[in-house]
Amino acid sequence: MSLFHALRPARPASGAQVEQLLAVLARSTPTVHLPGSEEYAAAVAPWNLAVAPRPLAVVAAERAEDVVAAVRFARRHRLAVTVQATGHGVTHALDGTILVSTRLMRSLQLHADDRWVRAQAGVTWDEVLQAGAPHGLAGLSGSAPGVGVVGYTTGGGHGPLARSHGLASDTVRAFEVVTGDGQLRRVTKREHPDLYWGLRGGKGALGIVTAIELDLLPIRDLYAGSVWFDGADAPEVLRAWARWSVSLPSGATTSVAMMRLPDLPGVPPPLAGRLTVSVRFAWVGDPARGAEVLAPLRAAATPLVDTVAVMPYAALGAIHADPVDPMPSREAHALLRAFPEAAVEQLLRLAGPQVPDCPLVAVEVRQLGGAVSRVREPSAVDHRDAAYSLFVVGPAVPPVVDAVDRAAAALLQGLRSWDTGGRLPNFAPPSTREAAERAWSAPTRDRLRRVSRAYDPRGVIAAAAPLRR
Repeated sequence: MSLFHALRPARPASGAQVEQLLAVLARSTPTVHLPGSEEYAAAVAPWNLAVAPRPLAVVAAERAEDVVAAVRFARRHRLAVTVQATGHGVTHALDGTILVSTRLMRSLQLHADDRWVRAQAGVTWDEVLQAGAPHGLAGLSGSAPGVGVVGYTTGGGHGPLARSHGLASDTVRAFEVVTGDGQLRRVTKREHPDLYWGLRGGKGALGIVTAIELDLLPIRDLYAGSVWFDGADAPEVLRAWARWSVSLPSGATTSVAMMRLPDLPGVPPPLAGRLTVSVRFAWVGDPARGAEVLAPLRAAATPLVDTVAVMPYAALGAIHADPVDPMPSREAHALLRAFPEAAVEQLLRLAGPQVPDCPLVAVEVRQLGGAVSRVREPSAVDHRDAAYSLFVVGPAVPPVVDAVDRAAAALLQGLRSWDTGGRLPNFAPPSTREAAERAWSAPTRDRLRRVSRAYDPRGVIAAAAPLRR
């Protein structure tokens, strides 16, 4: 009999009892790491170094059965369970929980003839892109392919092709998930349809996904990249982008970002140590037609750098060129119902070239709509009617962190007239009740709550706690 089945306390364990249980657990298997060990430190390390999570212990899962055992152990001893793979989107919700690390679950099976893939929970999008590339097959990755497939997809998955091809969650064929009652289930449209609905958009509230099956698209190349302009041209570029995006065909997905990149190795000299503006653009189809669509923005000012060209789909991370190394950061996010001229002027007033001491590294407005707003199968993904997404990032290091917080809050306040009140789970993790209320509408929250209670009556899955309070 394993330790997970041997200990059966009649009431919640005290702090000392928890320490004793975990110490025994750690001696019983090398896949459990306790605070103070190098393995523990490596397993809990987040991508955002400003967050220092402190789970009670880490279960380094290598197979679905390890996750089952961890959940059953936590359920028996009235503990909560969290999950982490790449460490993106980490919050302090991990504190005081049993953390299941899925980064060792790396199996990837490509079914090229039938155009789908099965990925375990530790697989990143870059691995899926590289596997599909020789066959001309593409998954709907996000702008940063280094993130995990499961975490990104369960949060909806608004990527560089969202307007033309929809969300990553729209392509899910099946999940393998361990629910809070300790059962491993296969979930499809027909098998546990309530879980199938909620795992797409529910961001981990309904269980720990151990593997996911996704449809792939026959896309080999993109006409895509970024056009960079000098910060002095920000007013002309942002105004032109806002007008242009209103009538943009859904075959194009785009965003615009004011960037203040540091003067560090790896940052191209024309972009380093100064304010610049980047127009991101992705087009699937005839490159000549894509160039016609982009032409008005290219003419908005004189580009510093123009990388828009035909590229392999597997290189789509180059469109946004998001950072790949962990760093301490603060983030803020809002969904906008529109981005009219008045909103542009507010953005410029608060973070444009007339604010030379602005501490924000990136202020991005991403256009939504198109295929994002079309529902293929009902799911827990909300806010499909939002027109734009605002995302703000700044360094979380002294002495600027307080200034970053103030600047981000001022931006959200300045654009409140266009704020829908909603948030996307991948941009604003729903780790508190308030955040959950912004991530999902009241009907969606109610349904997620009912499904959570059906499959996790004791509330073992910590990600559901904000919904169940």
